[in-house]
Amino acid sequence: MFREQHLQEKLAELQEDYKFHNKRVKSLKKSLRIDDFTPQKEIKLKMQIEEAKTQREEAAQQIEELNKQIEGLNKIIGSEQLYRVLLKLGYNDQVGLFLKLVNNQSVSAFLIHGASEYGQDWLLNRLVGEYVPHIISGKKVNINLERKVRSTDVSALWRELGGRFNLCVKDIEDKTIQEIADRVYRCWQTQNVLFVFHNVECMPQVYLEELIIEFWKPLTEKARNSSASKFQLLMFLVDYKGSVGSLDTLFSDQINSTKPYPIKPPEISKFDKETLSIWLQMNFVELPIKLKEQNPEDTAIAILEESKGIPEPVMTEIFNRCGFNYYEETDRQWKL
Repeated sequence: MFREQHLQEKLAELQEDYKFHNKRVKSLKKSLRIDDFTPQKEIKLKMQIEEAKTQREEAAQQIEELNKQIEGLNKIIGSEQLYRVLLKLGYNDQVGLFLKLVNNQSVSAFLIHGASEYGQDWLLNRLVGEYVPHIISGKKVNINLERKVRSTDVSALWRELGGRFNLCVKDIEDKTIQEIADRVYRCWQTQNVLFVFHNVECMPQVYLEELIIEFWKPLTEKARNSSASKFQLLMFLVDYKGSVGSLDTLFSDQINSTKPYPIKPPEISKFDKETLSIWLQMNFVELPIKLKEQNPEDTAIAILEESKGIPEPVMTEIFNRCGFNYYEETDRQWKL
């Protein structure tokens, strides 16, 4: 808002400069036509006219460039506003359970799962950005398991985890996993710790069991049995195919401090007409004009026809209808 105001003030100054130079050009030209000058003075007057024209042209170019900056800034502001409003769309079951979890426990794990393009990264960044933004400033471990985990070897994951906490890992043994957990625990005593494991669906079940049962479970039990820490220890497991949630022995549907397993909310589902229509109605004042040209129900139907209700295509379509770019805005907003 401050930057926009500054640019508008600068634009007003340049417009005044342009008017001044334009007026001077006209005055000098008029004087050249009417007054009787010596050849030497006439040459000097023509030079003054050219100088004033140059200054006028420079002001015009600066005005054009500033208008482009203001237009670009207004587009970003509009895109940011739409992004904020879209944070109110859908995912109610997941958001509700997550809020209950982090409000009751300082040590917790949460599964985000659904089919491809169901907005897992959108939900991840929404949960962190809206409800635990402070955790980003602490120790952040963001790992893509598609890259690190192979069907025959999970040692690369443990080497990376150990390295993230200044532990050199060569041979993977049970005690090594415990040592990594101890390092994480000590780190948590002095700062917030956030784990995000992307693509857990790529992890063989035996290795996912190792991560949860041999690493996370002892870590959380130690944390909960020790003196309270003022910091938060949080782990996200992100499944982009909706296949991990069926492993009931590794997750819990209910929040239970005696069972330190990751919490499994309902799988992300499609957006339906009712969800979209209510969102459009409830946020009508804040929405861009392009989403107000039809009644909310017709707009919802049109969006669903283009996106089939799949969350990411829905949001992409909404951004497109407003003249914005979903991917550019998420690049600006997302921290994970």
